[in-house]
This record gives sequence, C-alpha cells and structure tokens, in this order.
Amino acid sequence: MIEHLLTKYSTRFVSRHLILAIDIAVVIVAFFIACTLRFNLEISAVNWSLYKYYLLVLLANRIIFFFYFRSYTGIVRHTSIADTSLIFKAITTSSLLTMIISVALSRTTDNNLFYIPISILSIEYFISLFLMIASRLLVKNIYKTLIVNAPGEKVNVLIYGAGELGILIKNTLLRNRHKKYNILGFIDDNPSLSFKSLEGVVVYSESDAVHQFIEGHNPEDIEVILAINDIKPQRKNQIIERFLKQDIIVKVAPSIYDKLGDYQLKTEEIRNIRIEDLLERDPIQIDNQNISRQLAGRVALVTGAAGSIGSEIIRQLIRFQPKTLILLDQSESGLYDLDNELKQQFRKYLGDGTRVILQVADATDEIRMRHIFSQYHPHFVFHAAAYKHVPLMEDHPYEAIKVNVFGTKILADLAVETGVNKFVMISTDKAVNPTNVMGATKRLAELYVQSLNNRFPNSTRFITTRFGNVLGSNGSVVPLFQKQIQAGGPITVTHPDVIRYFMTIPEACQLVLEAGSMGKGGEIFVFDMGEPVRIADLAQKMIKLSGLRLEKDIQITYTGLRPGEKLYEELLSDKERTVATYHPKIQIAKVYSSPFTEITASLQDLRKALREGDKALMVTHLKTIVPEFISNNSMYEELDGLELS
Repeated sequence: MIEHLLTKYSTRFVSRHLILAIDIAVVIVAFFIACTLRFNLEISAVNWSLYKYYLLVLLANRIIFFFYFRSYTGIVRHTSIADTSLIFKAITTSSLLTMIISVALSRTTDNNLFYIPISILSIEYFISLFLMIASRLLVKNIYKTLIVNAPGEKVNVLIYGAGELGILIKNTLLRNRHKKYNILGFIDDNPSLSFKSLEGVVVYSESDAVHQFIEGHNPEDIEVILAINDIKPQRKNQIIERFLKQDIIVKVAPSIYDKLGDYQLKTEEIRNIRIEDLLERDPIQIDNQNISRQLAGRVALVTGAAGSIGSEIIRQLIRFQPKTLILLDQSESGLYDLDNELKQQFRKYLGDGTRVILQVADATDEIRMRHIFSQYHPHFVFHAAAYKHVPLMEDHPYEAIKVNVFGTKILADLAVETGVNKFVMISTDKAVNPTNVMGATKRLAELYVQSLNNRFPNSTRFITTRFGNVLGSNGSVVPLFQKQIQAGGPITVTHPDVIRYFMTIPEACQLVLEAGSMGKGGEIFVFDMGEPVRIADLAQKMIKLSGLRLEKDIQITYTGLRPGEKLYEELLSDKERTVATYHPKIQIAKVYSSPFTEITASLQDLRKALREGDKALMVTHLKTIVPEFISNNSMYEELDGLELS
C-alpha cells in the first residue's frame, strides 16, 4: 500500500504558492506567539487594534523577501542546506528591515506608536525561523523514512568519500523514484571521521567497512561508489583493486568540479568503472603555448583522419586554431561522421576560425596526393594512415608494404618537394625487433623518413613518434573483450603470459603534438607507456567490472599466439638507448639510420618484388632491409637468414 502511494505521488509536488501561503501562516502564528510570550501569556494585555498594523508591516517585508530569495520554491521532501540558507536570508533580512523602519519612524516622528518592540521582533524571528526549517526537515525525514522502509528490493551502497560529492551522491540515490537504495555508510581515509555521523549516515575507515559489510557477506548485494573529486590515479586504482578482489561492483560519479552552476547529479551519471579508469595516469602537462605558436594560423594535414588516432589528433589540433585542417582518409563514412562531430562539438573553433576540408583519398595514390599538397601547401603533416592488424598483414604483405612503406614514402617526398615545415609520423612499438610484417613495414618507414631528414637537413623536419597499444582504438583488445562479454563469452586470449603496453587515445595524441612541437628533425620519440599489462589480467578485470564472475558466469579460453605475434612488445631494441627531453614522458631513441641512397635502392628492389606478387619474395626483401626482422609463429620463419640471390 505504502509502495503504491509512493510510486503514485512521487512525481507530484506541492504547489509553490501553497508553500508560500503556509510560510505566511507561520509568520502570523509566530507573531501571535511572540506577543503572547512578551506579555507573560496575558492575551488581553495585547493591544490588538495597534499590533495588527505591526503584523501587516512585518508580513509585507517577509513577503517581499520571500519573493526576492525565492525561499518557497524548493521541493520540501528534498530540502537541502541551500534551501535552509535561503529561508535564513529571507527571515533575517526582513526582520532587520522591519526593525530599522520601526526605529526610524518612531524617532523621526517622535511617536512611539510606530515603534514595534524589539523583543517581539526577536521572539518572532526565532520562532518563524525554527518553524519554517523544522517543518521542511520533518516532511523530508518522513518521506525518507517511508522510502527506506518501503517494501521491495533495495541496493546496498557504500559511498567512498565523505565530502561534498559523497553527500550529493547520497541525496541523489535516496530521491531516486525507480530504484531503492540503502546507504550502508560512508568510507573515508580521514581517520578523524571514523564512526562519526554525516547527515545521519555513519562514516567508516576502509578496513572497518570491509570487515563489517563485505567479509562474510554476499558480494552481489553491495555496490561501492567512488566519490572523491581530487584523487590520484594510483590511489584510485588501489581502492578499485581491493574491492574487485572481493567481487564487489565499483562505480564512479563525475567530478562536481567539472560542472558549472547549480549542478544536479543524476543517478544515470553514476557509472560502472571502466577498464580505462584502471589504466589512468596523472594528467599529462603539455606546452600549449609552444604548440599554439607553431600551429596557429597554419595549414595542417592529417592522414588516416577517420581512424582512432587521426580523429583524436584533429580534436586536439582544432583547439590551437590552425587556419586550415585537411582531413584525409579513404573512408567516406568515417570522414562524414567526424565532420558532423566537429560541427556539433567544436562549433566555436569553426566558421571565422579554423576551416575544415575533407579529402576522400588514398594516401598511396601519388597523383592525388600531389594535387592535394600543391593545392593546400600544408605547413604540418601528421601521418597516421597505416595498416596495423598483425595477423591480417601477415596474410597481406603486399598491402602492408604498399600502404605503410610506399604510402609513407609518397607523402614524405611530397613534403620535401612542397616545403612542409614538419612531418610527424605515427609509428608503433611493434617496429622494435619486429616479428611480423606489419612491424617490419613500420620500421622501414621510420628508416626512410630518417634518411630523408639526413639527406635534406635544411628542408622538412621529419619526426617519428613510437608508442604501444591505445585503449579503445579500432581492433584493440578492449572493444573485442567488451563484445565477447556482452555475448556471454568466452573471452579469447592468445596466451596466458602475453603482455602489452597501454595508453589512452587522448594521452597518446597529446604526446604526439608535444613531440611534434619539440622535434628538431630526425628524432624517434618514445613515450612513457607506464607499466606493462598482462592481457589475461585485463580480461579478468573487465569480467569483474561487468559484474560477472570468472568460470561461473563466463570463461576465458587461450587460443595460442597469432601469426607474427610475440609475448611482449618493446619500445627500444637492444642496440638502442634513449636521451631525456624536457618532458618527463617523452624520450628520444638513439637508433641507427641508413644512408638515403642505400634505402632508396632497397626500396626500388622491394617495389619490383611487389610487382611480382610473390609473398615470400616481398618478405625476404623486407628482412634484408630490416635485418632485425625475425618472424615468430609465422609462415615466414623459414625465410629468416636467407639471402637474396
């Protein structure tokens, strides 16, 4: 019965005009009580024929300030500190004004009839203030009690963080009409708060909360919501890891510092922890002024613009207000979607600011590329177009060589020919000691742009950036695992010991822009990728983050290493070392480079092999040019050590 009534009337609220009328009635009652107390409960002693005019003056001032502060507009069942503050301001201001008017009139007219006794105003002030606030809090507590005690299934919640965000989350959950929440307590790292009460909810230390609510209980019955605004990524990971080990669902709310104005949190904004949250690192600090100085008012060309990396580079580039941004990709649908996104989310940078030009084109089409370079004369080129899927490129070496090597060569040659200032190439950690065709083609592309930089030292500055896997990119393990979890499994992992470096897409692209701005030409910049991650551990965490249990709800199966894949990736080869830069997350790899004439001759031989269409011949040429290319778990292992006749 109670649940039915709460559901029926939960969306109905008392009219604000009725609340105003009740507040006016409270003032009248308070004034009557104040007069009675002032005259020692002798009602007949009060000169009501005079005091009714005092009441009218007081009422007029009260109503004026009720309207001014809008103290009657709050939803009574959700009365907050802000609501009580408005009542306090309205009552206090109107009382002070009444007092001032009374004293001023009595003195200027020398007539005591205008003087309202200060004692009556003071008593009425406290009674009105108490009744208005207490009545609202009483209604709020009655409603809260009915909600908490209403029949039906409830979600038990621990809120980690007893600050402003934690209180906001508590109130948001308790007023949710569609789902019932039972707030077990707050958890806070501040020992001085332990076992104290905050808005009727007890605050616990982490260990006390785990002992009281989690150990020995069913983990499926409890959720933990992380509610700390400024938390270090390392500490955040520690908290999440501890609860994940207990099979507890962990959620997170958006920081209220990211919101403007009178922000109202919605229950839907409290989301499950994502794997990206576990790999989060301290925010990257980049030299925005230096980047802006180089890019503002210039023309920038981004190849592979519709891809994960290319599109994020564009999102970050557009904030530095280049004169023109050329988005080049052969995917028409991808470019169309990106163009719509830019028009919606970056409107203030477009129009009179940055001009965005779409170019549906193939980076390996030399004639088309020549037309684009000749027409727009870009100052900066960010080359992100590439084939990157290792097993696919093992089966298609022709495409890998055509795009990753000769596509890069076409663009790099045109950059020199048309006077491009900087050419930034996006490489990969798979180019280090490559064990697959894709990695070898990217290493050869690195060699070519380096040789070109050495051959024309006073022309275009060629800069290479090398990093590992990026979370959420097309074809990465995270979207694959998410699809497999949604399908009920199994999750497929190639090997229990395989490890990879991970970085978020925005993080990687920030470092690309920073490296591009600091590069003088010829460098291969290596990014700090953090600690390597076991893919099996990643899969297990994603299962737990989805609220599922390994083996019981979903399985992990090991399929074996794919063609060309190795257990671990490297950012440097055994023969390479690094030199620090002014940025703590960027280093310069000191690598060997080949003379331009030698690389050019080798590429001519490789091009002939492409015309032959023989996979083995192509890969053999590739191994000759990149001697550290030793195939692993691949059909090309038999070609290792062979020499071309």
